[in-house]
Amino acid sequence: MKISNKAAIIIPARYSSTRFPGKVLVSIGSKPVIQWIYEAAILSKHADNVIVATDEQKIYDTVKGFGGNVVMTSSNLRTGSDRCAEVSQKLSNKIIVNLQADEILQGPEMIDELIQMMEEDTSINMGSLKKEITTPEELADRNVVKVVTDNSGFALYFSRSPIPYIRDMADHSKFQAEFPGNTYYKHLGIYAYRRDFILQFGTLPTARLEELEKLEQLRAMECGYKIKLKETLHNSHRIDTPEDLKKLEEGLIHG
Repeated sequence: MKISNKAAIIIPARYSSTRFPGKVLVSIGSKPVIQWIYEAAILSKHADNVIVATDEQKIYDTVKGFGGNVVMTSSNLRTGSDRCAEVSQKLSNKIIVNLQADEILQGPEMIDELIQMMEEDTSINMGSLKKEITTPEELADRNVVKVVTDNSGFALYFSRSPIPYIRDMADHSKFQAEFPGNTYYKHLGIYAYRRDFILQFGTLPTARLEELEKLEQLRAMECGYKIKLKETLHNSHRIDTPEDLKKLEEGLIHG
């Protein structure tokens, strides 16, 4: 099998969602969310293959309708990363990027930042992006995943709770005058894997911490694998509720 030197971007997309069913098909302006994601991905300079992976016919038809590349997958997969693992079995790319279908990136540069990190350091099996949290709203929002890293940039833990906990701060829900910078970081919804590692990841059992936090990356960490985080200055806009969509419609998609 010929191995491609460029990355493949897989966008796992499902229809069901407890709080916002069908959100990837809801329109922002003249295009559905999934099209915004796809069109950002195809602008990547480091990827030569972009695929939407879904088990929902409505999503499949929508992607086909705007000319995108889409495949149907099994309907009994645990997470988006497992969906990526299934599709990766048929790909030859050395690096696989998992791009969330409900998180609109500020620009394709974010994708290339991550891929470039993986290209420059072949010892990294799994990588992602982080950005500093600068508002109390983000810190308190359980839909904003927080991450702490070691001195080399490898993740120590991901959580929906504010981490680290500053013992001497009276109220973590507010940014007080003494709040230290470079302390809280959010995890952005994009992963990169070595192809061999994503295939292995798909065979790992669901981890206890993964189940408790509902964060699939904790499966890798609980099994002893490292995740490298690159800090980015770019942002992303995650759609978890109709209110999130309204913010995007008001112009945040461009900011």
